[in-house]
Amino acid sequence: MNNTNNDWKIFKGNNTQPHDEVKKLPPPPSWRPFGKDSKTGEDRRKKRGETFQIREDEIEMINAALYLRRPLLITGKPGTGKSSIVYAVAKELKLGEVLYWPINTRTNLKDGLYNYDAISRLQEAQQETQNDSFIKSGIKPNIDIGKYITLGPLGTAFLPSDRPRVLLVDEIDKGDIDLPNDLLTILEEGRFEIPELDRIKEQIPEVNVRSAYNDETEGITKKDKIFKITNGSVNCDHFPFVVLTSNGERDFPPAFLRRCLCLNMKPHDKNDLDRIIAAHLVDEYKTKKEDIKILIDNFVEESQNKSLSTDQLLNAIFMLCKGRISNKEISENKLIKNLLQNLEE
Repeated sequence: MNNTNNDWKIFKGNNTQPHDEVKKLPPPPSWRPFGKDSKTGEDRRKKRGETFQIREDEIEMINAALYLRRPLLITGKPGTGKSSIVYAVAKELKLGEVLYWPINTRTNLKDGLYNYDAISRLQEAQQETQNDSFIKSGIKPNIDIGKYITLGPLGTAFLPSDRPRVLLVDEIDKGDIDLPNDLLTILEEGRFEIPELDRIKEQIPEVNVRSAYNDETEGITKKDKIFKITNGSVNCDHFPFVVLTSNGERDFPPAFLRRCLCLNMKPHDKNDLDRIIAAHLVDEYKTKKEDIKILIDNFVEESQNKSLSTDQLLNAIFMLCKGRISNKEISENKLIKNLLQNLEE
C-alpha cells in the first residue's frame, strides 16, 4: 500500500518555490543526538550504553572478563549490539571515556600504541639552530620531544590508573592477519616501551605526552589528556576492560583465542527487541504498542532469510511512531520495506 498522506514530507520534489519547511523537522531519534540533544565535546558513541538491553549470559561473561583480567572477544552479526556492551559497562562502573580503536586492513600494533612525529620535531630543531641567538651562544636547542608523541587508544588503555580503563577494538577481523598475534605480548604483560623515550631516559626521565582521550564531559578520564611517562615505559596498574568485536569474517589463531574470553552475541528475539524499542521510544511505545509489535513480528520472521540489524527496525518504528507512515497494512508499506532491506544485497 502506498502512503497517501504526504503532509509529513519536508522535501516535495515538485519544483516548488524554495521554502522553510525544514524548520518543521521533529527532534532526532534518541540514538542520533545532535545540537541541543548532545553535549559539546561529548563522545556520541557513548549514548549506546544508556539504552542497551543486556542479557544474563552476556552479564556473566563481562564479569568473568573483569575478574580474570582477560580481553573479551565478542562475535556476532552486525547490529546485535557488540560495541554497545562496552559503553554500558563504562557507564555503570564509572570508568570514564571508552577508548575507541577501529581496525582496518592497514592497522598495525604501533598505530594503537603511539605515534611519533619525527619530521615535525626535526623541522623545529632546524629552525631553532638557525636562530641567531642560538648560533651566537653555541647552545643547542632543547626540543620538547613530548610534543611530538601521541598515545593511541591501545597505549592509553594501559596508562596507570586507580581503576581499569576501557578499550573497544572494533572489527578486529578486518585487520591484518598478523595483528592478533602482535597483540599477545601487551595483552599478557600489560606494559610497553616507547623507544624514542627509552633512549633519553637517563637525561630526561619524565616526559609529558598527549593521550587518546578526547571526551571533555568525562571528568574521570579528562584529567589524563596529558600524561607523564616515566623512564620511557607504560605499565598498567589495573588491566583495562578490553572488548574486541568481530563480525565472524575470519578465524583467529589459537594462541590469541586462548588469551581471550569469547562471547557469541545471538540475534535478538521478540522479547529482546520489545525491551530495546521500549527503552529508545518510551512515549511512542505506549501509544503505538500494537503497531510496533506487528513490525517486530515481521522483522523477526524476515530475519530468518535476510541479514537485518536492530538499527533498521528502530528506524522503521521511529517513522511509524512519528505518524510518518500509515498504520494500516504495515507489512506492505514501501518505505518500511526500503528501511528493512537485506544488508547482504
